[in-house]
Formats: sequence, structure tokens, C-alpha cells
Amino acid sequence: MLGPITVWSDGRPVPVGGPRQCCVLGALLVHLGREVTIEQLIGYLWNDDPPRTARSVIQVQISHLRRTLPGTIATTSGGYILDVDPESVDLHRFRRLKDGAAAAEPKAAVELLERALECWRGVPFSGVGSEYLDYSVVAPLKEEYWSSVIAWATCALELGRYSDVVSRLTPMVSEELFRERLHHLLITALWRDNERAKALSVYEELRTRLAEELGVDPGPELVALHTRILQEDPPEKGEGSSTEEPGTHFVVRNDLPRDLPDFTGRQDSLRRLDEAARAGEDRAQVCVITGSGGEGKTTTAVRFGYEAAKRYPDGQLFIDLYGYTTDREPLDAASALGALLRAVGVEPEAVPESLDERSALWRATLMGRRVLLVLDNAASYAQVSPLLLSSPGSMTLITTRNELSGLSGARFLSLGVFDERSSLELFGRVLGDERVQREPEQAREIIRICGGLPLALRVVAGRMLSRPRWSFAHVARRLGEQNRKFRELQVEGQSVESAIDLSFQSLNRDQSRAFLLLGLMIGSTIDLGGAAALLDMTVEDADDILQELVGVCLLEEPQGDVYRLHDLIGAFSRDRATMVLAVEEIEAARLRLAEQYMATAQHAADLLGPRGHEDVELRPGYRTELSGREDAEEWFTLHQENLAETIEYFASHDNGEYAWRMADAVWRFYALHGQMGLLISSHQRALQISDKQGNRRGRAVTLIGLGIAHCLSGRFDESLSLLTNARELLNSTGDSRGLIRVLANLGMVYERVGRLADSAEAIQGVLDYAVQLGDTRLEALQWGGLAVVKQALGEHTEALRCAEQAVAKTTGEDQDEARAQAKRVMGEARAGLGELDLAFQDLDEALELSLRLHLVDNQIYVYNALGIAHRAAEAWEEAAESHGEALALAEKSGLRSGDAEIRTDLGITYAAAGRYEEAAAELEKAHTMATERSERYMVARAALALGRLPAPTMAAGRARELLKEAEEVFTELGLAEAEEARKALEDPPASLG
Repeated sequence: MLGPITVWSDGRPVPVGGPRQCCVLGALLVHLGREVTIEQLIGYLWNDDPPRTARSVIQVQISHLRRTLPGTIATTSGGYILDVDPESVDLHRFRRLKDGAAAAEPKAAVELLERALECWRGVPFSGVGSEYLDYSVVAPLKEEYWSSVIAWATCALELGRYSDVVSRLTPMVSEELFRERLHHLLITALWRDNERAKALSVYEELRTRLAEELGVDPGPELVALHTRILQEDPPEKGEGSSTEEPGTHFVVRNDLPRDLPDFTGRQDSLRRLDEAARAGEDRAQVCVITGSGGEGKTTTAVRFGYEAAKRYPDGQLFIDLYGYTTDREPLDAASALGALLRAVGVEPEAVPESLDERSALWRATLMGRRVLLVLDNAASYAQVSPLLLSSPGSMTLITTRNELSGLSGARFLSLGVFDERSSLELFGRVLGDERVQREPEQAREIIRICGGLPLALRVVAGRMLSRPRWSFAHVARRLGEQNRKFRELQVEGQSVESAIDLSFQSLNRDQSRAFLLLGLMIGSTIDLGGAAALLDMTVEDADDILQELVGVCLLEEPQGDVYRLHDLIGAFSRDRATMVLAVEEIEAARLRLAEQYMATAQHAADLLGPRGHEDVELRPGYRTELSGREDAEEWFTLHQENLAETIEYFASHDNGEYAWRMADAVWRFYALHGQMGLLISSHQRALQISDKQGNRRGRAVTLIGLGIAHCLSGRFDESLSLLTNARELLNSTGDSRGLIRVLANLGMVYERVGRLADSAEAIQGVLDYAVQLGDTRLEALQWGGLAVVKQALGEHTEALRCAEQAVAKTTGEDQDEARAQAKRVMGEARAGLGELDLAFQDLDEALELSLRLHLVDNQIYVYNALGIAHRAAEAWEEAAESHGEALALAEKSGLRSGDAEIRTDLGITYAAAGRYEEAAAELEKAHTMATERSERYMVARAALALGRLPAPTMAAGRARELLKEAEEVFTELGLAEAEEARKALEDPPASLG
């Protein structure tokens, strides 16, 4: 039941864990079947003050929950999704029953609501202790509960079940001392049950409490009910509780515009509006639909009006306030009230002159009525405030491009653009599904060009509907032509450019300049620091003006202090900027932003690890300050696409020196996070301009980055070629720091291809250099690299010694990366030595560090090492699962250099478990992959493991060939495993006979 988080299995409670684990599980349950982002979970757990290890803590909680609820929690790109049967979750069973009651007759509704209320047994999330969770999740859930209680009592009164209502509501009013609708229902039930004195007593207690504690009187509905109890006999059974006075002149009308027959999408928005309407039984609701021009605010409001018409039996009123209309001033509040009062039946001569009197008459006329009022195209708070409904159960629905700050208690709904599914659905409804299905990719291209803006998509669909011979490909070509996009996005009465221009014309001089410069940003997003550089302002002034642009829906803020322009608004801004701003101003602004990215990237790179090249000096004030590695990771993650665009900017402006330095600053982040596409493309562009300008140092440094990228992608021959070329160039330029960096990376590639002696020699050279410089950070990394080589050679004791040396050099948080790698090798070595308890301790620490530092490459190898340790413990299922985690993470991240090794280890695990067919399948894949990559050591390992498989899994001839191949390769590499392969040939398994 709804209350403290509890999991039940076979009628018995299952331990969930502490408050944090309960909080994470509760959040996943509330959002069942939908993604809960890491950011949401951080907010729930720590409000506005998360620790630096917040993400790691959440990953640990998820890991524990997966053991409690196996197979139910999936990882997404941004967070997690829980997938269980909604009927097994009290909240979702409650909501299903509640929604069913809304469409049922009173008798059936009462039964459904009683079953729904049985799902509750206390306050949701009690004991979790999250302030943010209380107001963002718990408070709305409690409102759903009270809404259901009120709905149940209303239906029960209609059925004459007065004593039942009294029994249920009497204890509840002591919990909700100021919920007037609850008191109204209780007083009504007492009165109808011939308990007049008790009814008057409950009223008097409420009146006294309101006066003493809040200084207010009961609402008009309660006052009217009190008057009737004093003056009249109880109503007949089944009579309603309306407070309407006989003879009141009121016109019930529906002023809503035509509902579009091909209305598409917005189901989530309509659901949220419906939830707001259902929560408004005891008060007037105000909902604000915000969005830029063309997002479909009015269309959504009108659709909701028709769908919710039965909920508002006293009318659905609509008025256009002309906040954004060409050649027409916004409608003032007094004029709007005059029109609305006349619409509901007030005689023209009875409409007062002053705004205050009109507003008072408006509220009085609609008091006690359930009305929907749509205020379309609102320009300001002052324009709508006097128009707001105050009658409980009514709703004022406002559409606007402005923030309307001041509307306290209102619910805000930002529409945004259509996703691909809704966009294709719109095309299908207007043009027919068959026409869309003929050119699905071309239709998607148009959606991309239009940025999912509903108005733009509707204009395209309208033009195509009147031109049946036009194909989507033809329209895409027209939209892609120079300076033609906005001409194509207009039909009679509708123009995307005009919709944007109306908002632009409302800006003052400073806002207009800022909007035009933002259209010139490098990349698709910009943060506050970057915007300050682009606009040449202080951060404080930039913050103010960006928020003003967000407030008029010309700029989006997808996350705090991060901004973007919708594609079409960005196109409008760029086109208008080239017409209005001087070329010198445009170029100066873009250069300021590019230098801000360069300065901050260099600073962030220093926080991620040792670098081989000094920073270039830039103008002061153009760097975002970062406090540590986590800040650097977050900044790089946010700007990874923009940084590649900045390299392109420098290269296209013939600034080759900045291009290669920028590429050098970002390589480590791209490598750690598996962004091989960005790593390669950015370095290729920097290489191109370095070659064009004859910059040998720039070429060498860029070749190193490309060599790393190809190694991590499993293309070892290309990697060796690139690194060797870089080594020759750096030798000729006398760049000792660059040579050390090449040597370190050659050591890594040599290890992957099985040239272990060459790898050890290269790493030792870097280690000697680090000792000479006293660079303990570099020294720790090289001891870790040497430990990897020793482990590959099967020298577990020596590998452990080297890894312990690496750990001894890691004295601060800035060296946690080296510690994570060293702990991984320590775990592998201890597993090889049979010290399994210590091995798991080391590997657990390595995994925790790797998760916290986002060391995806190391995570992959830790998971594989855990598989080896579990295999040594003969825990076959756990071993296979760990190898599988390693493969899945490698595929997801794009870091594929270890695929052959992992598949080989997985195959060996399957063989040890007696699962020979699965072993053969994995080992064959590993053998093929390693052969294609010239990964000679792994070719031999896979061949040896395959050759040892028994008959009938492996035929005798094939086994002999594989064992001979293993012997030859191991001998060629000078490795001890050659003797192992020879013994296998001399003492063959049954398959060799």
C-alpha cells in the first residue's frame, strides 16, 4: 500500500535497504516505465547540495536494488528505468482505479474509489527525509489522495450514503484542518443525515480556526451552505449541493475555436492538464502553457477544452488577448473583462467602468460555477491577473510566450517541439500514411530541418497537400537551398518567420543585440561563461539578459545555465545578424567565444591527467574556473560537440596553432569516454591545417592523438604506424616531452599486440624520465602500465609488486586514475596467485574509483578481471555475467580494443564450466577478431583455448591446426605459453586421438 517504501514477495516483506535506497526505488516506482535521470535522483537524495561522489553513490544503490529486484532495472543514456507490472505497484493500481472511477456512474465510481483508497496506508516516502522529494513528488501524491477522497464522498452523497461519508470524513478533517471542500462535504452529509446541530458545530469550529490562525473567513460556498442549514429544511435525498440562487441570469456557452481534426501528439501535456483539473476540486486552478511561436500552445489548449468539457458544465470561454499579433495592440484587462462579462449574460449597461469593479463582478458572477477560461496569447501578468477565476473546480488556462512571473500557485507547462514519432504522425494524418511510408528517411530529414516545430511541419504538410506531386525529397531540397528556408515555410495565413519575428520585435536594444549574437555561437549550445565571452559582458549581466530571452521563449534553457536556440530560431537569428551587425563585430564575438573554449579546455585537461605540452597564453577573463576533476568532466561532457566545432573554427580561420592545441586539450576526455568519432574527426581536421601550414610539431602531436584513437578502436596496425611517424617527427624537432608521450602510448599498443618485451622497454623509458623529473603522477601511471605487462607475461608476483609501487605513488585525489588502474591489476594478479578474497577487495575498489572518475576503459577491464576472479572461485554464472558486462560496456562506449581479450576470457570461462559449445562460439569470434586486427598475442591465446576443447565440440584436425598456430605465435613473441601449446600437442585431448 502507498506509504513507506516496502517490497513484498510471496506475502512476506523483502528488505530494501536504508533511506537512500528506498528513495531511489521510490523514484523509479513513481516514474514506472519512464526514465529517471541521474540528475533527478541526485535532487531527490541531496536537494541542492549533492556530494562530489553523488553519481557513484547512486550507481551503488542501483547495484543493490538490482540484486533485490533482478532483471527489472535497465540503464539508459541518462539514467534508469524500472520495468515491473504496474498492477504490482500500489500507486499505479490506485491511479488506474481512480481514472476508471472518473468515467463511471456514481455507484460503480464509489466501489472503484473505495478500492483505490485501500491502496493507501500512510504518507508516501515516509522516513526517507528528502525535502525536494517532499514538495516535488510527495505533495502532488497527497493531492491525488485527497482528490480521490473528495470524489468518493461526492459520489456517496449522490447515492444517499450520508452515514458512510460522516464515518470516513470525520477523522480526516482533523488531518486537513483548512481543506474547505472536505469540510463542505462532511457538513452536507451531517445535515442530510438529520444531524443539523453537529453540522453547524463543524462549521463553527472551522470558521473559528480560519479566523484565529489565518485571519480569513470561510469561502462563499461554505457560507452559503451554512445559511441554508440555518434557514431551510434538509434537501430531499439525491438533491445536489449547488449554491446557485434561483433566477440567476447566467449564459452557459462554449467559445472554443475549432478543434483540429488532425491534432497530433501532446498526449503527455494533455495528461498533465487533466491531472491539474482533477486536483482542482477544492480550489480554482491556473495553468500556463508556455512556448515559442509555432509550438502549438493554442491548439493544445483548445484540444484540452473539448476533451474536458464535461468537467466544466458551466461553460468553456475563450478570449484572444492579442499579446503577439501584427498591427494590433494587446487587449487591456478592462476591455477583456467587459467582453467576458457580456459573454456570460451580464447586461452591457450593468458592466462597471473601473477595472477593479469589473474584476469583482467577474469573480462574483462565476463563484460556485465550474468554468474553463482560456486566455490565449497573454502578454503580461498585469493583463491576466484581473481575469483569473476564483471559483473552486474552475480552471484558467493561459497560453503565452512570456514567463508571467507573479502567477503564484499556477502550474506551468512548457510544450517544446515534436519528437520524431509525433512529427511523422502529423505528416501521416495530413498527407496519408502511404505517402509518408514511401519516403520515410526523406520525411525524417524534413523533420530535422524544421527542428520538430509544429507550425513548420504543418506548413510543409499544407503545401504538400495542395501539391500532390511534390515528394518529401523535393521539399527537403527546396528547404536546403540558400536563403530559401523561410520562404518555403509559409502558406496563406501561416509563416514561421513571422511567428519568430513577432517575438523579436518585442525585444529592447540590448536584448536584440544579445539574441543576434547568440545566433552566431560556435556549436549548438552555450553556457553562461561562454555567453559572457560571446556578448562581451560580465557573467552577472549575461545571466540577466539570457533569462530575459528565456522569458520570452526565444531562448531555451535545457539545463541550468546552459542555453540553446531552436534550429529555426537560430536560423532566423543568424540571417538577421548578418543584415544588422557589422562583420567586425561578428568576428570579434566568435573569436572571444573560441578563445574562452580554448582557455577552459586547457584548464580542464590539466585536471584530468598529465599533459605533454604547455598551454598557450590567452587574454585574461576568458576562462571558466573549475574546482576539480569532476567539474572538468562535467564541462567537457557539456561541450564535447562545441569543442570539435571550435577546432573547425580555428582551422577554417587558418589558426593552425590553436587548432592542434585545442585538439590536444580534448583528446583525453574523448578517449576516456569512448568518443572515437569526435576524437578522430577533430584530430584529422587539426592535422589537415598543420600539414597545410607546414607545422611539424602540430602534425606530430595530432598523430599521437590519432594513434591513441585507433588503438582504443582496436586498429592496432594503424595506431603503430601513426605513433611511429610521430616519434620520427618529434626526434627531428627535439621535443623531449612529446617523445615521452609517444613512448608511453607505444608501450600501450605494444602490449595489445603481444610485443610485451617492446612494451616493457617503452614503459621503462617513460618511467625513468618521470623519476628524473620527480613527476610522481606520471611515475604512478607508468608503474601501472608495467604491471599490466607483467600480468600479461603471467608474472603475477612481479605484476603485484609493480602495481603496489603505483599505489604507493598515488598520494592525492588527482592521482585516483592511476590508483584505479593499479588496483585493477593488483586484483588480477592476486586472482592468479589464488588470493581471491584480496583480489575481490582490490577489484571492488578499482570499480568504485572507475565509476566515480568515469574511467570507462578501466571499468571494462575491471569487469573482465572480476570474471576471471569469479572463474577462479568456480562461480561460473557470476564469471560469465561479469565478462558480459565488460562486452556490453565496450559496445556502448565504442572502446573496442579489449573485445578479443574479453571474448577469449569468456570462452575460457565457458570451457571451465563445461559449456563447450558456448566456449567454442566465443573463442572463434575472438580468434577471428584478433586475426583481423593483427593482435598476435590474443590470436595465440584464443587458438590455444580452442585447441584444448574436447570432442565432439572441436574436430581433431582443426584442434591440431589451432595448437600449432598458438605454438608458432607464442614462440615468435618469445612467450612462455609456447611450451604450454607444445605440451597440448604432445598430450592431446580426446579430440586429437
